[in-house]
Amino acid sequence: MSALLLGVTVLFLHFSEGARACMTLQTRPGHSNRPDPAAHIKLVVSDMDGTLLTPQKQVTHHTLNAITALRHAGVPVCLVSSRPASGIEMYLEALKLDTPYGALNGGSIFNPDRSLRSQLTLPTDIVQEALGLLQGHNIDAWLFRGHEWVITNAASPYVEPESRAIKQTPNIVPSFKTMLAGVGKITASSSNYDAITQQEAEIGALLKGRACVAQSAPFYLDITPLNANKGYALHQLADFYGIAPHEVACLGDMNNDLPMFKAAGMAIAMGQATQTVKDQAHFVTAANTAEGWSKAVTEYILPRAAKAD
Repeated sequence: MSALLLGVTVLFLHFSEGARACMTLQTRPGHSNRPDPAAHIKLVVSDMDGTLLTPQKQVTHHTLNAITALRHAGVPVCLVSSRPASGIEMYLEALKLDTPYGALNGGSIFNPDRSLRSQLTLPTDIVQEALGLLQGHNIDAWLFRGHEWVITNAASPYVEPESRAIKQTPNIVPSFKTMLAGVGKITASSSNYDAITQQEAEIGALLKGRACVAQSAPFYLDITPLNANKGYALHQLADFYGIAPHEVACLGDMNNDLPMFKAAGMAIAMGQATQTVKDQAHFVTAANTAEGWSKAVTEYILPRAAKAD
């Protein structure tokens, strides 16, 4: 059965012992050559879409229980997402989280009271250059400026589902000409997954050393300020709690999660993650369709949380 809690669907799932056994078999070590995972975990930083949430953007009962178990163990959970702030805040009450969080791939950090803690923006020349490159390949672009989402093509196939997902209506403008300042993120969207992957490589090479370019979904490419990535966010969130980054466990599934994988003491990839992400993880858990998040917490994080000071 399912329950609707403050506009966020919380899905209650029940698994047989056989299903639980299958889930266990899907959890395995990653293939990274990085140092061993941290022995003590004091903070969890998690991606949302493809990680904490199911493909239907739901939070399962097992995930809620895992968050409660972490809370009882004294381990806060912080969310970092490519979503704008509104797309994160809509879940906080349902998840019973009163912790800081990072929006726009970590470029905007918010305090528990939802006030802005820090923000990074793209230089206007980079915004112009990126928009020109995307336009040249007929790929739709969106701008995120503070709490504002700006688009030029309302007919884009991903506008409506994104609006539903983040509970926000975009500002439709005829041109981005007067919108170049204060941009925290450019998102390219296309149903041509190969084109998005190609642009990740091409734009990433052109803007190397000037901006961060990474896919946040097979159909989304995010361009953010050079230091505005989830690794930066992880450092900011760890600093909020006065702990070291190597005492943080993180969970993710896409290439834009790699900076926090590099920064964290323990990196856990979802079962459906890209191979690149799996290769950089300490552990690979089950997919987000099979309780991978709660399983990772139970098997890898809580045993180390119990050892934390």
